[in-house]
Amino acid sequence: MNLVLQGPTLSRADVDAVADGTRPSSIDGISEKAFRLKGATPHDSLAKLCEARRMDFAWMPEGRSFADLKLVAMDMDSTLITIECIDELGAYAGRKAEIAAITEAAMRGEIADYKESLRQRVALLAGQPESILEDLYTKKLALTQGAEQLVAACRKNGIKLLLVSGGFSYITERLKARLGLDYVLSNTLAIENRRLTGELVGDIVDAQGKADRFVSLTKELKAKKEQTVAIGDGANDLKMMAEAGLSVAFHAKPVVRTQASCALTYSGLDGVLNLFE
Repeated sequence: MNLVLQGPTLSRADVDAVADGTRPSSIDGISEKAFRLKGATPHDSLAKLCEARRMDFAWMPEGRSFADLKLVAMDMDSTLITIECIDELGAYAGRKAEIAAITEAAMRGEIADYKESLRQRVALLAGQPESILEDLYTKKLALTQGAEQLVAACRKNGIKLLLVSGGFSYITERLKARLGLDYVLSNTLAIENRRLTGELVGDIVDAQGKADRFVSLTKELKAKKEQTVAIGDGANDLKMMAEAGLSVAFHAKPVVRTQASCALTYSGLDGVLNLFE
């Protein structure tokens, strides 16, 4: 196994500190802030050492190439983009704190019925003008650091991109067109007379919905499990992540970090590229 170290503040001294305990056969520079320790040996203090030095680490089998992938799927809110859309929409209604508290509990896995939690949050938006969606997209939404680099690498290598979200189609469809994503799956807000009704249209995308779409695309693309990657931050991403050859917990809740193949806590989304040879 190879050990990948990376992070925005990573120094050679940090790498050497890890190498002292893992005894790699060689150390290869991936970039200025990322290194691959080949043939490294696991040891119990690695996680604490990396946390203390604000490094991301991942164990990767030798020979895994990014170009061999066929599907990369990712969550939207707090993953592809920096905000939680439902929370920011709540600000327009003066209910951000109330909505954000429900969102946080849901992402930590503390709410068993995700669909009901989303209905509760959307209901608090009832009566708001449709224009808040465009205002959110143009004024508050920002891509996560490294997102464009990851998307560009996927497109260059012919890897299909799936954006799955418990968020809303008004945003996902714009991101699909903007970034050239191949597939999106999300929820649709009901709108009447140019105002949000506080309801959703059609089936609600939850953890199982994300996983089902991921599995169906894997089959459609005739991809092996090891040719797929899933990236997420909340509990409703876990079922999808469990279906992937590599699952990446991105700036994620503890419940997600403990179940994922690896975690990127300090790096941007382009850190996914550094995991592969």
